[in-house]
Amino acid sequence: MQRYSFLSAVLLFTTFLACNKRSPKPLAQPHKKPNIILILADDQGWGDLGHSGNSNLKTPNIDALAANGVSFDNFFVQPVCSPTRAELLTGRHFTRLGVTSTSEGGERMNLDETTLADILEKAGYATAAYGKWHNGTQPPYHPNSRGFEDFYGFCSGHWGNNFSPMLEHNGEIVTGNGYLADDLTDHGLQFIAQNAHKPFFLYLPYNTPHSPMQVPDAYWDRHKDAVLEKLYPGPEQEDLNFTRAALAMVENIDTNVGRIMMQLRSLNLTENTIVLYLSDNGPNAFRWNGDLRGKKGSTDEGGVRTPFFMQWKDSIPKGKQIPQIASALDILPTLAKLVGVKADTKKAIDGCDLSTLIFNKKPSWEERLIYNHWNGKTSVRSQRFRLDDANRLYDMEQDHGQTKDVSTAYQQITDSLMKAKANWLAETMPIAKEKDDRPFSLGYPGNPLTLLPARDGMPHGNIHRSNKYPNDSFFTNWIDVNDSITWDVEVHAEGSFEVQLYYTCSEKNIGSIVELSLGNSKIATKITKAYNPALGGMEHDRVPRMESYVKEFIPMKLGTMTLKKGRGYLTLKTLEIQGKEAFDMRLLQFKRVQ
Repeated sequence: MQRYSFLSAVLLFTTFLACNKRSPKPLAQPHKKPNIILILADDQGWGDLGHSGNSNLKTPNIDALAANGVSFDNFFVQPVCSPTRAELLTGRHFTRLGVTSTSEGGERMNLDETTLADILEKAGYATAAYGKWHNGTQPPYHPNSRGFEDFYGFCSGHWGNNFSPMLEHNGEIVTGNGYLADDLTDHGLQFIAQNAHKPFFLYLPYNTPHSPMQVPDAYWDRHKDAVLEKLYPGPEQEDLNFTRAALAMVENIDTNVGRIMMQLRSLNLTENTIVLYLSDNGPNAFRWNGDLRGKKGSTDEGGVRTPFFMQWKDSIPKGKQIPQIASALDILPTLAKLVGVKADTKKAIDGCDLSTLIFNKKPSWEERLIYNHWNGKTSVRSQRFRLDDANRLYDMEQDHGQTKDVSTAYQQITDSLMKAKANWLAETMPIAKEKDDRPFSLGYPGNPLTLLPARDGMPHGNIHRSNKYPNDSFFTNWIDVNDSITWDVEVHAEGSFEVQLYYTCSEKNIGSIVELSLGNSKIATKITKAYNPALGGMEHDRVPRMESYVKEFIPMKLGTMTLKKGRGYLTLKTLEIQGKEAFDMRLLQFKRVQ
């Protein structure tokens, strides 16, 4: 045992995130590069699949990706949404990217980063993203500015309604069509058909099984009265209805994965399409997840381990299980290698090319470390051990549940991992949320539309959010002319912009005069149309939600503003209030007209 500790310590000191570079030559032929479909679930745990041994649900289509391709037994992402999405798109640690939170601008990736979509678009791929983006709303943080030619979905962290909600299509506000995961898949199917004769990259970041827990009746009816065979084994209380809803939502994802695969077969694209499947963090509640400790938000194994499957029929091995640790950082360099495209990024990639693990029967692979960080907590995973945020050491080969601290027995390993953790934090320098001083972009050249949602604004006076979680919130309780909302913005290029306000107002409150200003530019208009729908969302919820309820907002033209280049506070206020309240506010849309 002592000899093992010494050797392991040497390895961990000398191979900090080392990746073996001896991998197969690119498999793609220059005249026919393979397509890529990257499917990302939202808040699905490692245990939320039949493949993981969960008998509470059936996921034959997702499981088939593992059976017909390769599965990674020890694949890790970050504890929450935005960091994982940033890492898989860039191949770089999110702590380098400016990602500090999951809302109010902290979810944005720095603009000097290169995404997988950038690389593939440059190589001639058609690119599309349909779903939850969660890495920036305003151009140039918007997906249309990060390599995706077509985007349909929402840029926020969560959404308040999964049934025909307000969405956007390349910056334009639109209304969804039916259950959101089905709708996103419909767009994916259309994209595949339209690009069947050229290489394409389809990114499908579903928003389920993230809350609110909404799912069509056909899936809920199979689970609402089900006796769960697999239960959460820890001391925390499991909400069984929440679990049932999550499993029903995963089964809906499975159906949509089946639809994607059927489309590939019908168009004879299966052999020339790489399909990947994973989730962005651990489960969003305590439910069966093997015996892993922790859930979403935790840097323990249960918060960061995800299924990861990759299928490429007749090109990569069928049914191969890969035990070596890997992470979302590895997706970009691996795909670039497989399709024969140079990963031409502005900055060094932190991830590893996994192709040698995929193809070689006895791969030569160096020891590496994987880091998980969130909310000031950091853990480090080697092939055998995990050092948690409190510097307790666990033998993950023997103790997936992290129940026995073995730091004393493996003191050299503990010391080496503690040093590696400190070095990583010092090198990648995660930014504290309160030190993120980036303004919101407005009028970025080449992008005619900019959305400024309530989520990114700051209320003053009596105004408050509809919920403490900002992502799908709106502003309400506007009862005084001294109340206002501000956005810290930077206008990137001078120009004139037509501005629309998305609002609701009751009949008895119409007549308020609203003013929008930035610097010396001001526009004002009177609200003359009443529109006051009831709050919604609860009619579709299977369990009570934490997030804001929602309602439909309508647009009103405020006028045209001429804005100078520079930074300042965009201010929305009232000059006069009729009735008891002015209006509720959801977002502003700016459209460049000059």
